[in-house]
Formats: sequence, structure tokens, C-alpha cells
Amino acid sequence: MANRHLSRSIAMQSLYEWDFRGQKDAEIDQIIKKNVQEFGPGMDDDSFIFYLVTNTLTNRDKIDKLIEKCAPEWPLAQVTAVDRNILRLGIFELLYGDYEKVPPKVAINEAIELAKSFGGESSGRFVNGVLGTIYRELGEPMKDDTSKKDKESVDDKKNIDNLKNEKTK
Repeated sequence: MANRHLSRSIAMQSLYEWDFRGQKDAEIDQIIKKNVQEFGPGMDDDSFIFYLVTNTLTNRDKIDKLIEKCAPEWPLAQVTAVDRNILRLGIFELLYGDYEKVPPKVAINEAIELAKSFGGESSGRFVNGVLGTIYRELGEPMKDDTSKKDKESVDDKKNIDNLKNEKTK
């Protein structure tokens, strides 16, 4: 499992546990540390996990209002705790994340994958629908961005450039 994906998974599990235990903000650091030890043994850098969780919680009032607006037929209290916290995490990355590090489509896809792994049968579709609505409301940032600098090697980039040059000839 890729390190950032594992970090998101641990962040989601920490948010879920925080929610399940009664949303006691004072316990969040302890919850994260325990989950890093349990689900990411040997993980060298847990700063991304702390960044995701603490900033998601800092912005949770705005995020929760957005969930309620984009899924009006599902009051927040009726959304499963897993789906609710996956949405919180995904919306945080979508609204407040660094698009250079995590493009919006990556944030959405990561949230969908978490929903498929941890949620119920329809969680992936539900998360996709809510985050897709928000993405469209934002004006589809980076929609036409075709760079995949995080996933492509230098040689792959050269091959793509060569193909583009051939098409323009």
C-alpha cells in the first residue's frame, strides 16, 4: 500500500474512532498515535496523518454543512460513521488541500477507494456522488490538467512529449 494511501487510511480510521468515542478533541492525538502503531508499524513519518486529521477537525463545521447541503436526503446523523468521516477527509483535501501535491481528482479517487475498502456496498457511489457534486460546484479545478508528475518517470514524460510532438506535425 502506498505511503500516502496508508496515511489516509489511518487518518480515516482515527477520525472514525474519534467520532465513535463521542468526538472528544482532546483524545485525537492519542488516537492517531495508537492507530499509527497498529496499522502502520514502522511508518517513519506520520506528519501527513496528523495534518489530515487535525485540519479536517479544524474545518469540520464547514465540512459538515457542505455534506448536508450536497446530500440533503441524508441528514449527517444518518450517514454511517465510516462514510461521514471519509467524506470529511475527502472534502478537506478537496477544499483546503494543496492541488500541487494532491490534485482534486486524486483526492476524490482516494476517498472512493477508502469507501470501497471500509464502507458498505453503496459507500463508494455515495462518496463519489457527494465529492463529485462539490468538485463541480468548485468549477472543476484542474479538470484539464493532464500532468501525472507524481506517477510518471522521466522517461514516461519524454515518451508522452514525443507523442504530442508527432501529433502536431
